[in-house]
Amino acid sequence: MIRSPRPRGRQLKIVSLAAAGLLLGSVATAPPGHAAQTPVAQTPAAQSPAAAPPLGVDEISSSPNLRQIANLPKQAPFDTAAAFGTDIAFQGRYAFAGNYNGFVIYDIGKPSAPSIVSQVLCPGSQNDISVYGNLLFLSTDSSRSDDSCSSVAQPASVKESWEGIKVFDISDKANPRYVKAVETACGSHTHTLVPGKDRKTVYLYVSSYSPRAEFPDCQPPHDSISIVKVPVKSPTDAAVVATPNLFPDGGYEGVPGRASATSGCHDITAYPSKDLAAGACMGDGVLMDISDRESPRVINQVRDTVNFAFWHSATFNNAGTKVVFTDELGGGGAATCNETVGPNRGANAIYDITGRGDARTMVFRSYYKIPRVNADTENCVAHNGSLIPVLGRDIMVQAWYQGGVSVWDFTDSTKPKEIAYWERGPLSDTQLATGGAWSSYYYNGHIYSSDIQKGLDVLKLTDWRTWSAELVRLRELNVQTQAGYLSW
Repeated sequence: MIRSPRPRGRQLKIVSLAAAGLLLGSVATAPPGHAAQTPVAQTPAAQSPAAAPPLGVDEISSSPNLRQIANLPKQAPFDTAAAFGTDIAFQGRYAFAGNYNGFVIYDIGKPSAPSIVSQVLCPGSQNDISVYGNLLFLSTDSSRSDDSCSSVAQPASVKESWEGIKVFDISDKANPRYVKAVETACGSHTHTLVPGKDRKTVYLYVSSYSPRAEFPDCQPPHDSISIVKVPVKSPTDAAVVATPNLFPDGGYEGVPGRASATSGCHDITAYPSKDLAAGACMGDGVLMDISDRESPRVINQVRDTVNFAFWHSATFNNAGTKVVFTDELGGGGAATCNETVGPNRGANAIYDITGRGDARTMVFRSYYKIPRVNADTENCVAHNGSLIPVLGRDIMVQAWYQGGVSVWDFTDSTKPKEIAYWERGPLSDTQLATGGAWSSYYYNGHIYSSDIQKGLDVLKLTDWRTWSAELVRLRELNVQTQAGYLSW
């Protein structure tokens, strides 16, 4: 969720240690409104931070069942410290990785020796990414002078400034072609691809937030998402077709300096085959019915006023009976994996989904946070992960920035536990420097991790608890568009 500094005024959530201190304090309880409240939960003793000497700069540490088999560093023009590596999508033998400067297409046909097929220079953070057939979609959430790939930063207070969705034709992986731009209110921090039921259309659920009165295209209140409809065979006709208001009664009002108010959503994960979606919306978590793709409906809303600072992302289990929400305490730029913050903040929260139809509710069960203490020079907090397709169990892999990569089991939603990990030592042992794993996803037998500064890491998990995942092969994977194992 990290952003680069820009004249827009919605500031990067990379914070200094001093500013981070405001975020790391205890969160006051707010009035419940119409959202369910989350009880305080204790992390099991087995998850207490393990005493271990700190790692040296770039030193590797891992459990015996998870090892690195390849690293491909960032290459020019994406090799600067400001060119953050971001999200990943997959198709066949290719991985598509976003970067604040554009995107990279990797050939991962041989996972131990990935190679770069092409790089597209198109600045506009975060460049959140998804693919569908011959189409690739990028999110731009930094105010630009126009919708071209040669644009420059321009204040959002200027009416002509642009933010939104960019569409590329990737039928030739070596030469992607920019074909369409769609402007969306408040830009597009992330987007979620939802296939239409007619198979002729895809929808992009665009999440954005932080309106301001001086922004002509991002006016408060901003309690909505934008839905972009893309005809697959004529992507140049892509357009916004709906802006549903998810919080007609208002979202969480927040606690200044401690917990974010709801002014939009950060990320949405869809489970199209079950007509479900889960929205992580800053101060609220929501469960949605998306049976009508152009009119999603919130059917349940939860809130954690004790331990969550920023509802960041969501992951369903395969059965669609659980959802994991992440709290990006400190905005991704703070050191929160330490004894001062503790095990319940900057963590995951696991909810069981009970009931049927519109009576479905999310019931809090427990928190999960990596059981290692990181240095105060390492930004570390729960971030992007994916379900591992293990039959009969709920296991996911997850990025924790400089906390590394964690594989954890939440089959018992009240007692989550880590079963594997891999991490690098800090970028610096003297100052807080932003880096680490942005997204860590399982795809066709391997874990691929997009590191903000170090490029693409490829890991191999060898564990009896996950052996059935080796039998699963996907043709395409956008992690925020979940598919059931049986359909794979």
